[in-house]
Amino acid sequence: MNTSIAIKQLTYLKNLVEKHSEKPRLAAEGWDEDWKTLIAIILSAQTRDTKTIEVCKKLFSKYNTSKKLGNASFSEIKNIIHEVNYHKTKAKHIIETAKIISEKGIPTTFEKLLELPGVGRKTANVFLVEAKNAPAIGVDTHVSRLAIKLNWTNKKFEDKFGIEKDLEKLFPKKYWNSINYILVSFGQIFGRSRKEEDEILEDVKELK
Repeated sequence: MNTSIAIKQLTYLKNLVEKHSEKPRLAAEGWDEDWKTLIAIILSAQTRDTKTIEVCKKLFSKYNTSKKLGNASFSEIKNIIHEVNYHKTKAKHIIETAKIISEKGIPTTFEKLLELPGVGRKTANVFLVEAKNAPAIGVDTHVSRLAIKLNWTNKKFEDKFGIEKDLEKLFPKKYWNSINYILVSFGQIFGRSRKEEDEILEDVKELK
């Protein structure tokens, strides 16, 4: 794939998202403190952003500091976040992570973020983009699916690390921190119907 063509395709998708009247809010957006952003991203894995945001609002209204969340009981947190997928594992992780960051602060490097419970490559990268405006690419299911369909990568869907590295090679660094937002937003708007998504992507692949 040629870099200039990939940039045109990404820009085309960005314009589609911006023209859509129901531009979605992603789970990582709109929180007033970085620790909330991080917890929201952890909770968003394998869960729709709309549902994650709804659950996070309930969670943060009761636990409005990372210290309070870190001291919360597992059963209470599990009950509050039960609507997100893998809620038992996530409840354990966010309590542990909240406790750590309330005592030591939020790490500012990718490597240190990965040491937190429940934080993988995608979560760390999306957090760095949202909270620090850092150049990073968070690869989730939408990014994997669309990158493969657009021939931006030849990696398998499950190879998130390989896809991340292919996208880093394909796109100049100044585009990195917009890739997740554009592809996830596009997927949420148009991906509910794979037929509609594929029809749009056929037009995108014609761009030269």
